[in-house]
Amino acid sequence: MLEYNEVTERKYVVLDGQPYEVLSSHVFRMQQRKPQNATKLKNMITGKVREHSYHQSDKAEEADISTLGVKYLYFNKGEYWFCEEKDPSKRFKLSAEILGDQIKYVKTNSIVDAMVFDEQIIGVKLPIKVELKVTEAADAVKGNTVQGGTKAVVLETGATIQVPMFVNQGDTIKINTETGEYTERVSK
Repeated sequence: MLEYNEVTERKYVVLDGQPYEVLSSHVFRMQQRKPQNATKLKNMITGKVREHSYHQSDKAEEADISTLGVKYLYFNKGEYWFCEEKDPSKRFKLSAEILGDQIKYVKTNSIVDAMVFDEQIIGVKLPIKVELKVTEAADAVKGNTVQGGTKAVVLETGATIQVPMFVNQGDTIKINTETGEYTERVSK
């Protein structure tokens, strides 16, 4: 059990029998009242975000989430297909609502961690940074680069992101999967 002030970002709690990821938390005190923790929680099964306040006397149940290595196979008709790392015959699908936008940075046949709650797979945990190859990039054009010129490129997974002008087609770059932003070019 977690105290009200221990419910912080990146923790998983159980609320109304369902697992939630804590997106943000803020412990504050209003005038003469007791402190409370205002949190923003994301339901790990439905993907919906809700706000919940934990008061000083409240305790939160920490969600027992385990991980399982799975291989990303392919995308078809709005469904992402995976199989267990050690047993390819055990296939399952997850919807785009559960996975979010981060899945577009995962290559086919990549190993990721599936999060399991009550023997049900509720999502995947991706590495914070991934290396991807640039498949399409326009040539750099002289012009307004006062704000630090950027251009749109297409990655090998089909995702489009903004990168600095010096990135060319065929370069390998690192991307932050949480923000979807370019971080650095990998040396060849």
